[in-house]
Amino acid sequence: MIRIALVQYTPVYGRKSQNLEAISRIIEGIEADVVVFPELCTTGYFFTSKEELATLAEGTDGEAAMMFRAAAVSKRAIIVAGMAEASGGHLFNSAFVFRPEGGEPLVYRKSHLFYLEPLVFEPGDTGFPVIRDERLDLYLGIMLCYDWRFPEAARCLALDGADIIVCPSNLVTDAWMKVMPARAIENKVFVAVANRTGSETKGDETLVFKGRTALYDPWGEAILQAGPTGDSVLVVGIDPAAARDKRFNDRNDIFLDRRPELYGRLIRR
Repeated sequence: MIRIALVQYTPVYGRKSQNLEAISRIIEGIEADVVVFPELCTTGYFFTSKEELATLAEGTDGEAAMMFRAAAVSKRAIIVAGMAEASGGHLFNSAFVFRPEGGEPLVYRKSHLFYLEPLVFEPGDTGFPVIRDERLDLYLGIMLCYDWRFPEAARCLALDGADIIVCPSNLVTDAWMKVMPARAIENKVFVAVANRTGSETKGDETLVFKGRTALYDPWGEAILQAGPTGDSVLVVGIDPAAARDKRFNDRNDIFLDRRPELYGRLIRR
């Protein structure tokens, strides 16, 4: 059994040092094999210009990255954290994956940018990674927030062997609560959504983040779900083997029954 911790956490906009202190305290109290924080958890979300975010974004050797790396080693855990990445003169909305053996984190850059994000971030260029952890015998897939709208994202991860898809998020709509369970059941994988709460205001516009951090099983049922407000940590055990048998009766297997030769023309439209 693998213990997954999903952190529902409210960062303070633009206060990176304050956020890192809070995150460090949260990590200290967690005992789990995999820990998932929300999207842009070190900075807050509602940036509308590159200049606003540039001093807070960082690379894989930045202040936040070093803190998370040390925590992953000391806790013997995989830690997934959404952060603003600075690389090659560009900014990316990224998920950093820190592993217990230390070393350079894996970085996933958000493929599908939401609302005003293109004003700040470049579209991701990493594709959708699946990480194999031999110690845990776990295949971990990564996507970010608005990627949930695109079934191709979760399907790519599932076809590459993901047992669980983790999705750091800053969700401001309600539709995802219907679709995330569908992503789980249509791929027969676990889906973990670490969402934030609170609100952020820019000018006369306020974004309200919906919370309800959740872990869905391969049948689309919520194993655990947090409330719409307030910080919390959900910890639950899962058996990855439940996501590896893609049959749902004696005759049908959702992957073996696929007809990819019929799909390409439609998908490329």
